Amino acid sequence: MQTKRTFLLLVVLGLLLALAACVPAAPQVVKETVVVKETVIVSEQVEVTVEPPAGRDTLIVGLAGPPDSLDPADHRDRTAETVIRNMFDGLVTRDTRSGVHLELAESAELIDPTTWEFKLHQGVKFHDGSEMTADDVVFTFNRIIQENQIDYPEAHTSPRKGLIAPLQSVEKVDDYTVRFVLSAPWPPAKQLFVHQQIVPQAYIEAVGTEGFVAKPVGAGAFMFVEGQLDDQIVMDRFDDYWGGAPDIEPVGPACVPRVIFRVIPEASTRVAALLAGEVDIIQAVPPELVDTLEQMSDIVIKTAPGTQPKWMELNVNQPPFDNKLVRQALNHLVDKDLLIEALYGNRAVLLAGPLSPFNNFADPSLEPYAFDPAKAVELLAEAGITDSDGDGKLEWNGAPWAFVLDTVSEHRALSEAVVAQFQEAGIDANLRLWEGSVIKPLLMAGERSAYLDDWGDSAFDPVGHMEAKWHGVVADSPYGRGNRSGYNNERVNELIKAGETETDEAARHDLYNEAQALIYDEAPAVFLLLPEEVEASSARVQNWEPASDSRINLHDVCLQ
Repeated sequence: MQTKRTFLLLVVLGLLLALAACVPAAPQVVKETVVVKETVIVSEQVEVTVEPPAGRDTLIVGLAGPPDSLDPADHRDRTAETVIRNMFDGLVTRDTRSGVHLELAESAELIDPTTWEFKLHQGVKFHDGSEMTADDVVFTFNRIIQENQIDYPEAHTSPRKGLIAPLQSVEKVDDYTVRFVLSAPWPPAKQLFVHQQIVPQAYIEAVGTEGFVAKPVGAGAFMFVEGQLDDQIVMDRFDDYWGGAPDIEPVGPACVPRVIFRVIPEASTRVAALLAGEVDIIQAVPPELVDTLEQMSDIVIKTAPGTQPKWMELNVNQPPFDNKLVRQALNHLVDKDLLIEALYGNRAVLLAGPLSPFNNFADPSLEPYAFDPAKAVELLAEAGITDSDGDGKLEWNGAPWAFVLDTVSEHRALSEAVVAQFQEAGIDANLRLWEGSVIKPLLMAGERSAYLDDWGDSAFDPVGHMEAKWHGVVADSPYGRGNRSGYNNERVNELIKAGETETDEAARHDLYNEAQALIYDEAPAVFLLLPEEVEASSARVQNWEPASDSRINLHDVCLQ
């Protein structure tokens, strides 16, 4: 057994060296063409003994990146939400899939088409010992929906507002009853309320937003001890925790006395830390290591259906991408099955359009664009892009057809593979890596040609996704906030808005099916794939499951 384990560790170490060799040192912009080539790594055989630290009862999670805030009203980041939702509870919560369960609310009732009434559990304590009441709920949501309620580092509107856009006002009925008044009926309300956590009014008013960010206080299973966003966040079990969602057992205080969220951005370093017993759970296991790690008796690999579909958005206002035939052709030029096999070990599914296949309103009749180079050549020729010299190089307007695919480092491997397929088809395609904060304003200004990225679909409902990605951009509104292609179809816009408020489920399906069909045909993006969420843990970790929305919930997790 030891010989087999040593061999597997050597395999993993070799793969980690290969991964490390391929990772650039924090580039802001990389302007060279990336060509995918085979890399051979020869390493000296070293016997490694891996044992967890004796007697450690602290649960340590290796995060794939730093959270952007610990303020529940001031982030738009899944990593931040993982950390925050271990310190803060919401009115409702989600299980590891799409099920929504009551949490701080003991009941939720739609008392008329635009009014929700939540009754709160009594006796719930914040970490400072104060009791949660309706005043805290009203204060929490006013910080989100009202302008300039967040004053750190300067007054601004909550980035969470777009997730509850129809919410007009929050009203206290009594100390344990709150009403939410919407501008229109909103069928996905409970799914979207999952993403809002309750904060203590008196504490924030006493210390200010800056003091709250420095030392957050919530009503969750763990309370903040110390930490920095770019290093680690340390939390201790809150022994007076009220128990958590009654439908999600076990209920009561957390199992482990202390948890640490440690920021380890490099995949190779996260895996090495898990093998060395330095962390207990890691996010985002590299697909090329999954099969090898699964052979280790003291490592557990678990997966969940993903909710971050990936595509290559095309600037529909920039020639030749202003021609839908060109956009359709690019969809036919990408062998997505090969990408799924080679990059993800078959732990991904094809995208058949603008929604994740696991979205409750995805149209099952849509078929993914087939890998069909001959069809692509026909479409390109009709659009005036041909191999006129017969040298295998496509030309447009009398010159080699060239464009740059922009992306961020997180998507480098997928982007390299897509670029390589375009190059093989005769396109002078190049890849450029950016920091997200640098590329975003250029994308929104329409200054880039193509961009590979993803967008969360964790509500399992078109709301939160369709209006962000596929609605035309409307300034100072949630509509088009993630639209990198400049796509703007008035009929699609109408359908998206109608679907947000339609209460008849069959009619909602019809609205979204029509919208998906139009987007599919007009192809403002190359619809690529949806990877599974793949996480790993030590075998010491008990009662842990990865979640489709990427959250790592530590309330129920124990260490042997």
